[in-house]
Amino acid sequence: MHAMVNVHGERMLTDLDFSRLTKLVGHHVPPVLEHLLANADITSSRAVQPDVVTMYSRVELVDAHTHRRQVLTVCYPQDAEPAAGFISVLSPVGISLLGLKVGDVAKWQTPHGEECAAMIESIQFQPEATGDYVT
Repeated sequence: MHAMVNVHGERMLTDLDFSRLTKLVGHHVPPVLEHLLANADITSSRAVQPDVVTMYSRVELVDAHTHRRQVLTVCYPQDAEPAAGFISVLSPVGISLLGLKVGDVAKWQTPHGEECAAMIESIQFQPEATGDYVT
């Protein structure tokens, strides 16, 4: 159940997201999240581009194989409601999306071993783009 970090482009995290995610480390987080935190470019919440997936961003994905569209919001584990489209950042798909940009392809593996890939078609909502720098 590991996210694969095969993406087009670099990962960008806001300083607030980085700080909060760092606090999760040591609480049984997937190694790929530790890798992401160690290698991501960090920027201020006020400077992050609106096409970057940050925490609580609502993204529209297009499945690379089926072309099915899906809207997901990347959230912290306590707010996860998969049936409502709120996906934990600790899940394979959540980790694979965080820090990518519109047009990037996220790849991950399901708990059953299925390889998945989806292009980020758009970001419907990003907290920072609306002036929310503390969510």
